[in-house]
Amino acid sequence: MSSRATDVVRLLTVSGETLAVAESLTGGLVAADITTVPGASKVFRGSVTAYATELKHRLLGVDATLLEQHGAVNPQVAAQMAAGVRKALGADWGIATTGVAGPDMQDGHPVGTVFVALDGPIGPGSGSAGGGKVEALRLNGGREEIRMESVRSVLALLLKELAGEHSGNERAQDTERNGGF
Repeated sequence: MSSRATDVVRLLTVSGETLAVAESLTGGLVAADITTVPGASKVFRGSVTAYATELKHRLLGVDATLLEQHGAVNPQVAAQMAAGVRKALGADWGIATTGVAGPDMQDGHPVGTVFVALDGPIGPGSGSAGGGKVEALRLNGGREEIRMESVRSVLALLLKELAGEHSGNERAQDTERNGGF
């Protein structure tokens, strides 16, 4: 259990929000990290490990033409995976990982090319920019190091968003308690 996973579960619990995960290169490691946290069942809806490219389309709704033209290692694919799992599993937040853990190149991308993404709520009162975000990573190391750093990175991306959302809610509550000032 990582401290990032613990913090994610804590912040989701406080906000009353839920999470769904779509994984490719991490093969279930993100979901495993989250579910080691006591109380995760209150916030974690589930995950889809779409390792095969066609499953990204069939299960997560990733555009087939995008996959055909650019392959699975693509920032738009990551974004669509996060949005797709959020919708498919009925969660407030969706996060996704796709990339090349090695040992060989994939879709013309070198080992260590990774995209992590999130999709979340947008609107007044969310305290967050929400919507979709993607980070491109260029990771070094062996297969396991790349996979573990991908887990850390996607959780850090979500944690940053949730911490901003939580801070916004805390500010709103503090303002309310202090007579609107």
